[in-house]
Amino acid sequence: KRKKSQKPVHGPIAAEVQPKNPLYASYIENHVSQSTWKAFVVECSEDYNYLFREVRQKRKIPINIILVPNGRLEPMTRMYSDQKYSVLKQEHGFIEYLDETFTAIDPIMQALISKHNIDKVLVGGDAVQEALDRKDLENFICAKENGSGKQSACFFYTHRNSSHKYTYSVSRYNGTIGLNTMGISPARVLQSGMDPREKEQLTQTINDARETIERLTPELNNLKEENEKLLSQGKPISLRIKDAKRIKSDYASYKMKLKNQREKVEDAEEVANKDNGREKSKRIAQIKKLIQLSIKSGEDAAKAHSEMMKTLRVLTGVKMSEHGLSECLRKLTDKLSEAQAASAELLNRYKQAEADYNEKKENLRKLLAKAQEIAPREQWHERLDEDDMPSTIEDVDDAMDDAESKVSSITDNPHVMKQYEERKKKIEVLQEKLDTEGGEKDLKKKQLETKRTKWESALQNIVNLVNGKFSTYMKEVGCAGEIRLYTGGNESRENEETENLKYDFKDWGVEIMVKFREASTLQVLSAQTHSGGERSVSTIMYLMGLQNLMSSPFRCVDEINQGLDERNERLVFKRIVNNSTIPVEEGATPNDHCGQYFLITPKLLPNLEGMENEEITVLFVFSGPYNFDNCLDWNVDKFIADKKRILSQRTEVD
Repeated sequence: KRKKSQKPVHGPIAAEVQPKNPLYASYIENHVSQSTWKAFVVECSEDYNYLFREVRQKRKIPINIILVPNGRLEPMTRMYSDQKYSVLKQEHGFIEYLDETFTAIDPIMQALISKHNIDKVLVGGDAVQEALDRKDLENFICAKENGSGKQSACFFYTHRNSSHKYTYSVSRYNGTIGLNTMGISPARVLQSGMDPREKEQLTQTINDARETIERLTPELNNLKEENEKLLSQGKPISLRIKDAKRIKSDYASYKMKLKNQREKVEDAEEVANKDNGREKSKRIAQIKKLIQLSIKSGEDAAKAHSEMMKTLRVLTGVKMSEHGLSECLRKLTDKLSEAQAASAELLNRYKQAEADYNEKKENLRKLLAKAQEIAPREQWHERLDEDDMPSTIEDVDDAMDDAESKVSSITDNPHVMKQYEERKKKIEVLQEKLDTEGGEKDLKKKQLETKRTKWESALQNIVNLVNGKFSTYMKEVGCAGEIRLYTGGNESRENEETENLKYDFKDWGVEIMVKFREASTLQVLSAQTHSGGERSVSTIMYLMGLQNLMSSPFRCVDEINQGLDERNERLVFKRIVNNSTIPVEEGATPNDHCGQYFLITPKLLPNLEGMENEEITVLFVFSGPYNFDNCLDWNVDKFIADKKRILSQRTEVD
């Protein structure tokens, strides 16, 4: 495919780089990402598009392509001035830049510089460790020469057979320097391979062989044509030879069969000429013996048949007896079931009678205890033992009636009247005290009711505000929804318990009512009724309704869009953007803002509405084997400049 490209195609890059020694190879390999080593370098956009289309789109083979316009190595701008670089070499043990540790053609070198800034990375020796320990190398190498601040830096060095990579990065927020160190493993991709001179010799040998093949190809084609002609002429002869071989094989087979038949005829003639009288007598004796055995077998079979018939008659009788016994068993089983049912009924009646007995016994024990309290046996045992005491319930009832009559007949008993007056006064005092405390209770209830009414009214207003926003947001996604204040179901009670139950605030709550289908009705949002996507839409719309009612520095949701279909995800994202990018009005207080909103997700749909809003910031978390090893490898300004240059070149070509 290289022959179809307009300009040379180089790569993969790993095959075009020649490190000066194995140590430098490990430095370069650990600094440059694996995806870059596998990449190809092209010199024009036409080759880029052609390679991408033929390899990735048509053959579905992953390929990395780097465009270096015209394969030109751009002038380098070193990170350090000549004076500072001289100090770094003489006093701090640095030897050279990373791009000086290997050789490569200009397009490959430019690709590595643009992708990984190898022209800004230093390489040092053992003295670097001493500079780190004693000479404050960190501040010296990270200080900008114009004194305007600090700069990032990266370098490699080896100390006591151990190689290290130091990367200093300057924080964009507070300007502090962060350090990242890592050990350097031996090179694998760039490990020592074939000598370039040997490679050139082998390449020359291959080219000579190709020329020899091209020179001999016409002669070989002529020989092939002659061979085909000879094969076509020899086909009839081959068929005749094949038929002759088949005829020869058939002849040999028939000859062998004829020989076998002749031998059989000779054997038969020899047997026919012998005397067979003795053989005939032997055969007759055997036949007679077989006849006798056959007759005996018939007689034995007749006897066995008779025995079988007798046994069959006996078996029939047994079967009939078994049938009768089965019927008898069935009747006995029915009687047993009836008896068991009757027994169960009697058992139930017994248990019921026993329960009644125990209940009456318990009542009697309580009555006896009550009678003991009224008339202790120790005090009244003489009176209870007298003969005039009632002995039956009827006698007791008669005695009680006589006693009541005597009490009713009392007309003037000063002692009883005195007790009556004292108890009456005590009742009046207690009633007055009860009325006073009841008044205080009513006053407290009225105060509590006033506070509860104001609080419930304010709470209901907030719920109404959230309900208005929630209903509007749900209508935008083609659904319906309401937010209701749930007071524990007290509104349905009309008995005296309502006064106490309406203050039981632990049963209060907010109900989210939703409807996702035209034919259904509003239902309380729950995991048993609604799907994960429906619950996600309802939850995020409810949070959006609450968002403007309270101030918060930031809000965060994790993967809220993962259970949504494409339509709902776009509508939900639009709503989040609209609610989270509301501009602050003039004269507003520090708390009058919508706050930051963090939406954490592994992926987003393309062409989402609202992404062009200037208030939106997209943060990518780069992690994985095919990402940058160091944050310094990613240069946003350079990436934008390269992109603009590529677009301008394409425009000029068009």
